[in-house]
Amino acid sequence: MNIYQIFFLLTAGLVGVNAIAALDIGEDAPKFTASASIAGQLLNYSLDEELRKGPVVVYFFPSSFSIGCSIEAHNFAEAIDQFKVSGATVLGISRDDIDTQKKFSLLACMGKFAVAADPDLAIAKSYDAVMTTRPDYANRISYVIAPNGKIIYQYTSLNPTKHVENTLNAVKEWQKQAEAK
Repeated sequence: MNIYQIFFLLTAGLVGVNAIAALDIGEDAPKFTASASIAGQLLNYSLDEELRKGPVVVYFFPSSFSIGCSIEAHNFAEAIDQFKVSGATVLGISRDDIDTQKKFSLLACMGKFAVAADPDLAIAKSYDAVMTTRPDYANRISYVIAPNGKIIYQYTSLNPTKHVENTLNAVKEWQKQAEAK
């Protein structure tokens, strides 16, 4: 896409500014380790280790306990069994500290999946997931990463309602293709 096409899409309102800044499908997902919590318990999360088990949904969100982020976490928690059937795990990441993430993992995530602390946004920056209009927050962006470490899907929208549906569909499609091989 050239600059004129991007300008047209932006001025026509067909894409948001934040939709442009994301890693592309087929790129290597940046590897990371982070302090995380699941069900209020601390853990040292390693993307590399999780990818050995199957695909991973990594979703970035602006702030724990905000309305939209709580809705999104609740939706992921409600769908976690469907992700597990497809062999996938889920990890949420925001700039919140680990004590906040411990509480968020219990309440909004219902103890169903891990959330990681990224207080300096180092992980978000490596994934081009920093909000352009508010660079002190992660943007709401979801990635699906295949076990080979390649990004197979990404979705950016501040609206929290489609991230679960879209990433679950991408995971199911990956599973279908993996089983066909």
